[in-house]
Amino acid sequence: MKVQEIATVVTKERLADGIYSTVLHSPEIVKTALPGQFVCVYCDDKAHLLPRPISICDIDAAKGLLRLVYRVVGFGTDELAGKGEGATVRLLGPIGTGYEKVAEGTERPVRILFGGGIGIPPMLLLAKEWSKAGYEVHAVLGYRTDDLFLIKDFEGYATCHIATDDGSVGTHGTVLDALNAEGLVPAGAEDRTLLAACGPMPMLRGIAKLATERNIPAYISLEERMACGVGACLGCIVKSREVDGHSHVHNKRICTEGPVFAVTELCM
Repeated sequence: MKVQEIATVVTKERLADGIYSTVLHSPEIVKTALPGQFVCVYCDDKAHLLPRPISICDIDAAKGLLRLVYRVVGFGTDELAGKGEGATVRLLGPIGTGYEKVAEGTERPVRILFGGGIGIPPMLLLAKEWSKAGYEVHAVLGYRTDDLFLIKDFEGYATCHIATDDGSVGTHGTVLDALNAEGLVPAGAEDRTLLAACGPMPMLRGIAKLATERNIPAYISLEERMACGVGACLGCIVKSREVDGHSHVHNKRICTEGPVFAVTELCM
């Protein structure tokens, strides 16, 4: 259940060029937050009415802590990155359907998660939860360069496999190139494997294609600029295979039916 909360900045850290981590004391939101969900962050400047949706990177429910890792791309994220210890932030969350959708795959012991660019942070909490549940977790992470933000965090919960655009670390190429180069899904292992991903759309399409061709269940998290955050405005839609009960067309709303979808739900 989403709530509005005035959260307090506990720490702020620059992780890479344009990438920041902000840890907030947000005890109400973290009570129910799940991997794959997000929060809406509101600006102090009333001239900017629309909040900025930012995926949840990690939580510490016992301490009431919420971690957001984000790229500065506009006014809202720049304002958040400028807030230091003790500053306050108005949040709405947790919002959306997360990876709790992954039900039919619970018997699959091998879990491979993919993160590309700023799609990497939302996968950390999922890696943490899967590791706690006793799964064999692999994190295939795609970066532009050797500036591997969050890699140490992931190494605590998963075996990490790196792809870089410039070839400076790991496989030279995409996360799918790294998957193939390291043979993470050998022939015959499809029925033991489950995939999850967040990142740019070309990456997600490639993972959806792989999952469909090899009959592997896969779940992807879509990121989109959102307006209302509650499913009313239809500003963040994706084409679906079935007719949506709200809009009565082949659409799903990322902020309510998503951001996490099974690839079988979508037309990609």
